[in-house]
This record gives sequence, C-alpha cells and structure tokens, in this order.
Amino acid sequence: MTHPAAPRTGPRRRRWLRPVLAVAFVVVPLVEIWVILQVGQLVGPWWTIALLVLDSMVGAWLIKREGGRAWQALRAALQNGRMPAREIADGALILIGGTLMLSPGFVLDVAGILLILPFTRPVARRLLTTVVERRLVAGPGLGGPFGPGFGTGFGHPGGPSGGPSGNDGRPGPGPGGPVVRGDVVE
Repeated sequence: MTHPAAPRTGPRRRRWLRPVLAVAFVVVPLVEIWVILQVGQLVGPWWTIALLVLDSMVGAWLIKREGGRAWQALRAALQNGRMPAREIADGALILIGGTLMLSPGFVLDVAGILLILPFTRPVARRLLTTVVERRLVAGPGLGGPFGPGFGTGFGHPGGPSGGPSGNDGRPGPGPGGPVVRGDVVE
C-alpha cells in the first residue's frame, strides 16, 4: 500500500520530457532552417551569411557586457551582505541566452538576446523565479524534489513548526518510518 502523499515517480512524472526533447531537437532546427532560407530568399545568400556573422558578433559583445555587469552586481551584493538572488538569476539568464546564441540561426538568437538585454530580462527573471519556486517549494503533503518530508518549509504541515509536536516531518513510529537512534561523531 502506498502513502497518499508519496511523490510520483517513474514515467508518469516526466511525461513532458519527450515532447520537449522532440521540439528541441527536431522542430527548432527545422524552424531555424526555414527562417534562414526565408531570409536568404529575401536578401540573398551573402547578406544572410553576413547577418548571421553580425548577429554572432553583436551577441558576443552583449554577453560580455551584460555578463560583466551581472558579475559586478553579484560581487556588490555579497560585499554588502545581501542575498544575491536577483543577481544569480540574471547570471543564469545571461548564461542561457549566451548558450542559445551559440547555435547558428535567427530564432534562437532572438530568444537569447531577449534573455540578455537588461530591459527584457526582468520578464524572464519573473518566469524563472516562478518555475524555481514551483519546483523547490511544495505544497502541504506533496513533499519536495527529494520526496515527502523534504521541501516542506517552516510553517507547512510536515515542516519544523508544522504540527502540535513540531516533529511531524521526522520519521517515527507509524507511516513515517522507524526511529533510528545514533550518536554524532566528529
């Protein structure tokens, strides 16, 4: 008999993985080729190659500039003793945008530039924050990415202050498992 709050495992949990991989490795390259051909028909093959090279050069300059700014902001936050959550998110987005710009083509380059530019990055940062919060912070009884009892924070049922005894998230007699006593050795 399984526990009702047990995390989903196996194939059911990652149903989204195959469609995402299909899009990433089949659909995106086909779209990139189609866009390159359309631009080539519009401006000619040599201008298309020149635009791709120019796009790469502008992207490299933009990554260097914004990456340096993100690094300086991260160092300033750490020196001020402040949690650098925004700066880490910016660095991750610049890294993802730079990775997207490594591929030849216009579509992923546009997506990469949108992640790198300082005035479009806040939208992507909000989306990234939402995804990370959903992934790491689980609702009551759902457990986190490491199973039940993990990922339930303070104030949640199963967390350190979640129940009358304060130890509802710990294994013990009953459905949580047996108590294992031991000593900490340093």
